[in-house]
Parts: sequence; C-alpha cells; structure tokens
Amino acid sequence: MSQPMLTVKQAGPLALIQDAGRFGVGHLGITQGGAADWIAFRWANWLLGNPLHSAALEIVMGGNLTLVANRDVRLALTGADLATTLDGQPLAPNASFLMQAGQTLVFRQPKQGLRAYLAFPGGLDAPAVLGSRACTAREQIGGLHEDGQPLKAGDTLTWKGISASVRTLPAHAELPTAAISSTPQTVRLDMVLGSQAAHFAGRSLFDAFNQPWTVDQRADRMGIRLTGKALNSRLGGIVSEGIPLGAVQIPPDGQPIILMNDRQTIGGYPRLGALTPMACARLAQCLPGTEVRLQPISATQAQAAYRRLLDAWS
Repeated sequence: MSQPMLTVKQAGPLALIQDAGRFGVGHLGITQGGAADWIAFRWANWLLGNPLHSAALEIVMGGNLTLVANRDVRLALTGADLATTLDGQPLAPNASFLMQAGQTLVFRQPKQGLRAYLAFPGGLDAPAVLGSRACTAREQIGGLHEDGQPLKAGDTLTWKGISASVRTLPAHAELPTAAISSTPQTVRLDMVLGSQAAHFAGRSLFDAFNQPWTVDQRADRMGIRLTGKALNSRLGGIVSEGIPLGAVQIPPDGQPIILMNDRQTIGGYPRLGALTPMACARLAQCLPGTEVRLQPISATQAQAAYRRLLDAWS
C-alpha cells in the first residue's frame, strides 16, 4: 500500500518521474522515455534493494527543488552533485540516507553533472501508462497526473515500500568505488558506425573522430546538439526510418544531433551511427559547453561492455 512520503514545497525547472522506459509502443509513434542516465538510475534503486526498473525522480539542474518529509523514509541519491542539502547540511550523492519527518531536502545548482536520481523504498507510486510511469512531455503521458509534466508545488509523492524499511539497514549504504565516475575534462563517447557512414566524405569521417565537439545549449531529453567542424554526407535526405537511442543524425548544417530518450520514433536525416547505451548515459550528464569526443568501436565491443556493466547488478 502506498504511504505519504514527501511534499513538493518548491518545484525546480525539471523534476520528472522516470523508470526504465516505455517499450513495445514505437509503432504507435510513442517514444521510450525513461531515465536519461539509466546507469545512475539503476544504482539509486540498487542502494535500496529495489527492482532496478523501479520509478524514481530525475532532477535536472536542481533549481531549488524543495521536498519536505511527512514521515521518516530512507532514500538514495545518485548521479549529479546538485549542491543538495538536508536541513541545510550538504548531502553528497552516491549513498542512501535517512530523511526524518519535518526535514527539508533542497537541490540547488550543478557542481558536477546535470541529472540527479532520487530513489524511494519500493519505487515511486504513480499511474502506469502503456506499461511505464515514465514522463514524456511531448506525448503528455506518465508522471503523477498522467500528463507527462514535471513536479509542481503542492504535489505529494508516495512510495510503494513499507515504512519498516526506515528502521532497518538499507540494502547498501553507498556505491562501490568502481561505480563512481568523475567527469573528465573531455568526455569520450563510444559510437558504433552505421551503414550510412559509407555516404560521408573521408574528410568528414576523419573530422568526426579527430576533433573535440562541444555540447550546445540546444539540448534536452529529446536530443543534444554538438558543435564543431561541419560533417558532409552525400545523402541529401533519406526516407524516414526508425530511430534508436543514441542515433547520431547529421542535418544539413553538418552539426551532429544525438537523439536521446524522448526522441521522435522516425527521422530522415543521414545517420553516422549510434552511441552505445553507456555513452548516452554519460552524455546525459554533460552540461552545455562540455567538450566531448566521439570514439568508434565495433558492435561486438559495445555488446561486451554492456554485458560487463549488467554483471555489476547481478
């Protein structure tokens, strides 16, 4: 049974309920949604012993999002460091913590990274729409009110676990050291080349992987634009086709667009390839102005790296 947990005293710019995503509905034109940094999202649930797909809160930029506890609850915080405080005291990410009734949790501004994940015992309780609680604003589905909108002041969050979890030790107190990654000055993004890469000029292929790219201000959950030396394709346009997570589209201006969780389901720009799921999670934490480099790897290498990561939760 759901129980009252937190009240939103002040809403930040973008605090969304997210889970692992909405799958099997692309033929309806509905995107997958889900946690943009799916790795940090999984670790947050892991800290509480939740099923790894359990709904949690994705908090972008902080923006003074303020949550007040109505009762004691053990939570877990991972992902970006948003200068979070609990009753005015700094609260570092990558650990579980006890929040007592009457205490106030505030997310301020990014110190490192962009998206923080707050997990709850048993997962956040919200209506499931097409098999998922993930918020997607464009489709206006998911979230507390089934409209895909961020949290607003006055909203009340409930959890699916039992209150007894407060008085017992969490499944894990903090993340293993190997799971905590710092943000390097230049972020490497692994990418698997696609068949349309053959239609790019040799010089453009060289430039794609041998220059730094900058994360542009034009970035959201749908797509992230990179700026740098323009890439040129001999394909002026293609018949619209299905778009996977991490697809690297090259529009006419030659500046790559990385398509993310809330992307459109089909598109007609030439694609250089697709970022790996791990690279997508890494990119989701990059603030505008961050320098990134594309790194080509084989599909076999990408699959092996993905399996190694999944083993961390087994």
